[in-house]
Amino acid sequence: MTDLANDQMNEQMAERLAIRELIENWVLWRDAGDWDRFRDVWHPKGRMMATWFQGSGEEFIRVSREGFERGVRILHFLGGSTIEVRGSRATAQTKMTISQRGPVEGVECDVVCTGRFYDFLEKHEGRWTIVLRQPVYEKDRLDPVGMGPGPTLDPELVAAFPEGYRHLAYLQTRIGYRVKPDMPGLTGPEVEALYALGAAWLDGSDFPDTSTL
Repeated sequence: MTDLANDQMNEQMAERLAIRELIENWVLWRDAGDWDRFRDVWHPKGRMMATWFQGSGEEFIRVSREGFERGVRILHFLGGSTIEVRGSRATAQTKMTISQRGPVEGVECDVVCTGRFYDFLEKHEGRWTIVLRQPVYEKDRLDPVGMGPGPTLDPELVAAFPEGYRHLAYLQTRIGYRVKPDMPGLTGPEVEALYALGAAWLDGSDFPDTSTL
């Protein structure tokens, strides 16, 4: 391998490591309520798409902080990543779980949702930042926290949401959130549209059009 090829490989590896660190910081700082440092992960035009919130990174910080102070706990755990870098832009997919605890029909329950973070990234002022975070919701489950019987769910409300996050949506709806009913899942037109948007971002398209998600 030539010195030039070696240098290029090392540069690509350094960029991927910096992006992975950014993704890990998002989870650690948000879940710990470290809001000042959490602000650093976002591009100035950054946007967050989640079941219960769709809007700017700054607004996401505000509503997350308000929920945290009320006792809402939405926690995250990360798995492996695949990262594609093209110049000052990148996309990353990272396996993750989302867990939330709350009352469901009078029973304290845990919901665990498995999926991926799909991130659109750009270098801003010399460092990687998140332009858009769109989770992909693959499957979830709901379990009572205690040893007693589980809650009796409203079948119409369960069926109102996609399979990948229907129990998470159920809990969030019951505690007062308005949940988006058409987020990307493991398969389907929503996730295909997300993949197309990611490819266009790497090819130099304008800011991702979240109205298609």
